Amino acid sequence: MSLNIKKFRFNILETLPLLFLFYLSFIGSSIINIGFLSINVLYILVYFWVLRKPQILGYGYIFLSGIISDVVLGMPLGINALSLLFIAGTAAYIRVVTVRITLINDWISFIPALIFANFIYFASMNLSNIEVDYIYFLKNSIFTFIFYPILWIVFSLYLNLIKNN
Repeated sequence: MSLNIKKFRFNILETLPLLFLFYLSFIGSSIINIGFLSINVLYILVYFWVLRKPQILGYGYIFLSGIISDVVLGMPLGINALSLLFIAGTAAYIRVVTVRITLINDWISFIPALIFANFIYFASMNLSNIEVDYIYFLKNSIFTFIFYPILWIVFSLYLNLIKNN
C-alpha cells in the first residue's frame, strides 16, 4: 500500500511542470512584467524541461499550450506554438550534443533558442500584418536570458526533489 502512495506522489510531482505549462498558457501571461523587467517564463520552462527531462513535456503538449496561448491572447493560431516548438527543438538538439550538464552550457546554448524563437515570432507577426514593439521584445529577450540561471536553479532543485522521491 505504501508503494502505491509513494508512486502516486511521484507521479503528481512529475506532472507539475506540465500543469505549470498549461497554467501559464491558460492565464495568457507567460511574460512576467515587473516594472522595467519582462521575463518570458514559458520559454525558460520549455527549454529547461525538454533539455533535462523530455518525457515530462512532450512536443504535443508544448504545441497545444502554444495554441491555447494564441487563443487566449487573440493572436493568429500557431505563432506561439511554433516559437515554443523551436525552443523545444533547439533544446533537444543541445541535449544530444551536450556531454556534461552545467549551468553555463545550458545558459549559453539558450541564446540560439531565444534567437530562433524570436525570429519565428517576428516573421509570423510581420506576415500577419500585426504591429510589433521591437524594443519591448528585445528587452524581454535580454531579461529572459539574464533570469535563466535563477529559474535553472529552482527547476534543478525541483528535479532533484523528483529524483529523491
